Amino acid sequence: QVQPVESGGGLVQPGGSLRLSCAASISLFSFYDVGWYRQAPGKERELVASMSRYGTKDYGDFVQGRFTISRDNAKNAVYLQMNNLKPQDTAVYYCRRWRGANDVWGQGTQVTVSS
Repeated sequence: QVQPVESGGGLVQPGGSLRLSCAASISLFSFYDVGWYRQAPGKERELVASMSRYGTKDYGDFVQGRFTISRDNAKNAVYLQMNNLKPQDTAVYYCRRWRGANDVWGQGTQVTVSS
């Protein structure tokens, strides 16, 4: 399986914004559900946002309108726009694509929110 490849992470100040990108690198990408997850040190991995192949979106409770997931099926890409970032958003962010048992994660990209 070809892993998705995340990019766009980095260091940002509180209140700042980042846009994460994920290159899914797979044919028939439009048939897959996609999502962003994160894992902070010492914590379990949690859902940030997901988007089904039908366009239905779901967000973690902590998002509170600050993040937006989107996808471009023509480019086999998934995006996560993150605004008003907080120090507690610091984590490794992972891209995931799945369809039934075909479930593949990326390697992750680090997001650090600090002044």
